[in-house]
Amino acid sequence: MKAKNCLIFGGSGQIGSFLIRKLTKNNLRVTVVTRNIHQRGLKIKTQANAGYIEIIESNIFEEKKIEKLFAKADYCINLIGILYEKGTGNTFENIHTIFPTLVAKLCKKYNLEHFVHVSALGINEATDSKYAISKLKGEKNILDNFSRSTILRPSVVFSNSDNFSTQFMTLLNRLPIFPLYYSGKTKFMPIHCTDLTNIIYHVISKGSETKIIECIGPEILTFKEILEILLNLINKKRLLLPFPLTIAKLSAKFFQLLPKPLLTEDQLRLLKHDNIPSGKYKTNSDIGLPSKLYFKDEVKKYSYMWRDGGEFSTEKYNFGDIGKKS
Repeated sequence: MKAKNCLIFGGSGQIGSFLIRKLTKNNLRVTVVTRNIHQRGLKIKTQANAGYIEIIESNIFEEKKIEKLFAKADYCINLIGILYEKGTGNTFENIHTIFPTLVAKLCKKYNLEHFVHVSALGINEATDSKYAISKLKGEKNILDNFSRSTILRPSVVFSNSDNFSTQFMTLLNRLPIFPLYYSGKTKFMPIHCTDLTNIIYHVISKGSETKIIECIGPEILTFKEILEILLNLINKKRLLLPFPLTIAKLSAKFFQLLPKPLLTEDQLRLLKHDNIPSGKYKTNSDIGLPSKLYFKDEVKKYSYMWRDGGEFSTEKYNFGDIGKKS
């Protein structure tokens, strides 16, 4: 039986690596589109056996070039998203609204079996966020243009290659004081990459008719609780200091000037809203795929890299018996 082909946009990122391995292990061929094959190509190639991956170098707005890829695709998955705007092209409108709309139209034109678009949880309530507004517009356009589409809205996605747990452990390792925005009360349900990719595979393999699925981990954690877990795992003590909103806004204005912003004003507005199910849509548990991986248990597996001594820290290896007579 001929293997089906899955066209992936954003396959070189955190979710993409896990997803490529999941799909190819299940006899699906993947075509991955990347902006820079020289920087990303080698990493992508290592995610599956030869013959299962085709890498195409293209800007996502080279419409004529990417349209040709839909002619031989059975499924399409869009993982592309940005947390902050940079330059004139990398805008929320372009990435979260215009591009997904284009993809949905091409899925319809070439009669693909399914389109899976990864969006974000908690965007319904964040009406003052440009990020959230662009995501919602993109979702609406997708569903208006291609009926065989499924929108996945994950909470914070984590793994050993994320920009969440790893970045916070780096900051907590270096800073004596860490700010708590909104007193650290914002709620999250972190979902591991493995659980999320299981959901994506289920959707395309079963032909899910569910239009929007909220993808969540097995537990609710506040922002403060997440930081406390990370501090415990890396054996650090830090002062977690609640920031008044005025100071928080000033710090966001400063941080967003950095090449890779630690926080933007738009992200600060998003933090006002809990990142948990809205109750309006099905969750992954409702479709029979409850998440199994807990935040603390999984981060513990790679947190040693931020402890004193790194991989040779005494938390990982017990040197107490070395040299003792048997």
